[in-house]
Amino acid sequence: MDGTTPLSPGDAIYAARRAAFRWDLPARCNIAEACLGPWLAAEPERICLIEDRGAGLSPVETSYAALADRAARFAAVLSDLGVSRGDFVGIVLPQSVETAAAHLAAYRLGAVAVPLALRFGPEALGFRLARAGVSALVTNAEGLDTLRALAEPLPALRRVLSVSGPAEGALDLARLAAEADPARTPTAETGPGDPALLIFTSGTTGNPKGALHGHRVLAGHLSGFVMAHEDLPQPGDAMWTPADWAWAGGLLNALLPSLHFGVPVVFSAARFSGAEALALMARRGVRNAFLPATALRLMRSAASDLERAPADLSLRTILSAGETLPAATHAWARAFFGCPVNEAFGQTECNLVLASAEGWGVSKPGSIGRAVPGHRVAILDPDGREAAPGTPGEIAVAAPDPVMFLGYLGDPAATRAKMRGDWLMTGDQGVMDTEGFVSFVGRDDDIITSAGYRIGPGEVENCLLTHPACALVAVVGKPDPVRTEIVKAYVVPADGVRADEALAEALKRHVRERLSPHEYPREIGFVDEMPLTTSGKIMRRVFRDMARTEAEAEAEPRSLSAGKGPPAARA
Repeated sequence: MDGTTPLSPGDAIYAARRAAFRWDLPARCNIAEACLGPWLAAEPERICLIEDRGAGLSPVETSYAALADRAARFAAVLSDLGVSRGDFVGIVLPQSVETAAAHLAAYRLGAVAVPLALRFGPEALGFRLARAGVSALVTNAEGLDTLRALAEPLPALRRVLSVSGPAEGALDLARLAAEADPARTPTAETGPGDPALLIFTSGTTGNPKGALHGHRVLAGHLSGFVMAHEDLPQPGDAMWTPADWAWAGGLLNALLPSLHFGVPVVFSAARFSGAEALALMARRGVRNAFLPATALRLMRSAASDLERAPADLSLRTILSAGETLPAATHAWARAFFGCPVNEAFGQTECNLVLASAEGWGVSKPGSIGRAVPGHRVAILDPDGREAAPGTPGEIAVAAPDPVMFLGYLGDPAATRAKMRGDWLMTGDQGVMDTEGFVSFVGRDDDIITSAGYRIGPGEVENCLLTHPACALVAVVGKPDPVRTEIVKAYVVPADGVRADEALAEALKRHVRERLSPHEYPREIGFVDEMPLTTSGKIMRRVFRDMARTEAEAEAEPRSLSAGKGPPAARA
């Protein structure tokens, strides 16, 4: 099954779009050109970025001409510093014009952009910079503080550029860009399969892997973007997402496709809150939003006294992805905003391949949608055969596909393991019905989904094991009504160590300071022993079951749950 037959009576639009769709990837393909070129030729003063500075303050608007000029100047600066085709350029910045320009500058040079979250701690940032062999880094004052705290040197990192002005060990990017010649670095003649983007994704064990994408990756996202946003672009469309542009969701489900289609992207440096999100979308006329389930839940809490969205908020479409959207949240958002709430499925390695689209007749309760035009998705059984409708199996995507990654950087074995013949295996379990609708069943791996972030337990475990109080560690996701899951660590203390609340708080702080705020364990449970497989691997499923039992007990009335506690755990 590939999500195309048989067709239900109400999906004529979807059927026609799939039948008519053809990939058209030119021999010359560059993301910077795809985002900027057509608009520079047709409408250079068209607004592409809108910075919201808060209530009562005027927004700062950036045109395609201004963004292109800044990107060309950034590219010239990088070139003068020795960055060339194939080099890796780290980008550690929040949502900003500088972030967009840095990406486009790297693509323009034929270099590889490496977006990294500003909230990463020294260990998490240092590992990724070293693994990618980043030779130039663009960051701000906060990123420089993290960089200075790195324990190990980065011999490949030759130049650091600061958007916050000159600093020790960093060059002033604004000054260098002002002096640069924007015409000196023409857009590189790259092809669809030439490397353009490296995004790190977490695995179930060990350290994160870098998923390397070619310049074709933007083209691969466009059909899903159009589907999920109900034939975007439409007059008046404007995009906003609270998702970090360092994440595949924020970058490839919002920023880059919007630039390509001429849809202005609203952004803000403010910390996310449900109430402020509603206010921002209203005052900036946001019509399209990419909102993970956690963001929608927080908005629902903030709007608990309202039956419908304020009159000045006029969303046309909402796309939600990255974590399962509960039925109650979906129903609330559909009623409150009065617009479709479409879901999508994908991974960093192969994103936006399934989607729903209410206006296309592709919407069914409990389903994440059908195969996006241009992509073939199937459910495979353990023997690699396509499963019968209604039979659970692993969600797989047929290769070749332009949205599919080129491979894991420096890890051909892991790349081979991701493929089974002509199929990319997602590791996620699903069921496809007779109409091609796919329902998500669960993960085949141990990835934790928390507030839209996909967190690999291996990295958190490795960090905890650097603390002398930890002998053995297992990290799992514990169900949570707001974040989908929280990170919970079960720890066997080292000999002679007292397991108490003070130690638990010290371990939380240890991870938070070294990795990032979204990865640290919000709960620590101490256990006497660690169940292991015959090959010596930790049996995480034991702890997943334990965490699920805990969550269920905590959800019961206190009188019913008194006395219940996780087996094998001690204070």
